[in-house]
Amino acid sequence: MNRIKIFDTTLRDGEQAPGCSMHLDEKIEVALALEKLRVDVMEAGFSVISKGDFDAVQTIANTVKNASVASLARAVKKDIESAYEALKGAVSPRIHTFIATSPIHMEYKLKMSGDKVLETIFDTVSYAKSFINDVEFSAEDATRSDKEFLAKAVHTAIKAGATVVNIPDTVGYTTPIEMFDLITYLMNNVDNIHKAEISVHCHNDLGMGVANSLAAVRAGATQVECTVNGLGERAGNAALEEIVMALNTRKNIYNGYTNIDTTQIYRASKLVYNVLGLYSPINKAIVGSNAFAHEAGIHQHGVLANRETYEIMTPESIGLPKNNMVFGKHSGKHAIENRLKELGFELSKDEMEAFFVKFKTLADKKKTINDLDLQALLGHTEKEITSKGYKLDRFTVNTGNYITTNAVVRLSDGEKLYEEVAIGDGPIDAAYNAINKILKAPEHSLDDYAIRSITEGNDALGEVVVRIKCGDCVITGRGLSTDIIEASLLAYINGMNKLI
Repeated sequence: MNRIKIFDTTLRDGEQAPGCSMHLDEKIEVALALEKLRVDVMEAGFSVISKGDFDAVQTIANTVKNASVASLARAVKKDIESAYEALKGAVSPRIHTFIATSPIHMEYKLKMSGDKVLETIFDTVSYAKSFINDVEFSAEDATRSDKEFLAKAVHTAIKAGATVVNIPDTVGYTTPIEMFDLITYLMNNVDNIHKAEISVHCHNDLGMGVANSLAAVRAGATQVECTVNGLGERAGNAALEEIVMALNTRKNIYNGYTNIDTTQIYRASKLVYNVLGLYSPINKAIVGSNAFAHEAGIHQHGVLANRETYEIMTPESIGLPKNNMVFGKHSGKHAIENRLKELGFELSKDEMEAFFVKFKTLADKKKTINDLDLQALLGHTEKEITSKGYKLDRFTVNTGNYITTNAVVRLSDGEKLYEEVAIGDGPIDAAYNAINKILKAPEHSLDDYAIRSITEGNDALGEVVVRIKCGDCVITGRGLSTDIIEASLLAYINGMNKLI
């Protein structure tokens, strides 16, 4: 069987999706989860774009030890130099350079002739190779390129030293049959293709990102570029979890396997959704809440008799536990720690101490605590909410349908206390107005506010997600509490701390 490498670009292409930007600490958290998932390569960002992106790529490159770390770079020398500077501390660095090869991109975007594009490919891949041995070249919009010209571009990149050549379906235009034929054509018409790995990067505009990626694997591609939960520009990318589990479940069809630890899939998926303040669609393949649910009587009967009647993979294979356990205020630290390990979370001694304090606080407010509650607590770490900037000290809200709602909010920055009062159209608006008075933040708008219950019951944990827009920057804030007003304040403070 062929080893199929997984190139994860959640931290670069996934983060480019509107409303999906991540803070540096969040990127590090995701990178460590990807390392635990055992991805072969993680694309940490586009280092030349901004200081923030450079710092993220550099920090991840210096942190990750068990995966290659890549930085994207246009076919421009300054981009390649920036990528090298950010990556040079990595155990296994990769420069990923690209240029478009389709007629429409060359004419309207690049304003370059085909010969000039080929010359640029050779010059920039050679230049990248002078810094780092592992160089990937991507022919942007490859699936809308002329086949013969694309073959020349691939040949030129490999001749210049590319170790990986990527064939992207940049706008999600192609179909599985066409992708299979294109990879087969390149395999048969590029005489030096055996000197490099062939990769694919499929977008999901027509809902075929995963199918196109798997078709490429059948044709001989040995690397697939994807993102956790399929995040990315427009309709997103091929979803990592779907590709991996398809290869894992249908090895006989694809004649390939990955090095991914599938039991870490659910944890990585939840982490990425949590960091971005998003939720999985209930019918999302592999990781959706209904992915292993059976309601129809005939299905339930079959599963009870033999799970394989209606399940082609097990919940345990992606890291879901067999049974949902329930805890309360008398539960001990050891039992909680064991359950977290079963759920795929290994905490250090200090992290466990901090988590157990939060668990006890919740147990005083909530009669029973289940796995969903534990995962929610983990998703809202003390570090994320309170380590930098302001934190909530106390609040009072007076509201009713015959009075003007007012809120008194007191915040702490670790040294001083700040208190303000404000009125508003309801308790949340009043409380947010009071916070704005204290923070004196740059002009911004609240673009979205969402609340959901983590579990059932009157004492359920409520999770609030807010999106704050300041210029072109969109920031996500998250808060968690059994009190929805407190959760709302924590979410807003979390987002405003990031903004400030």
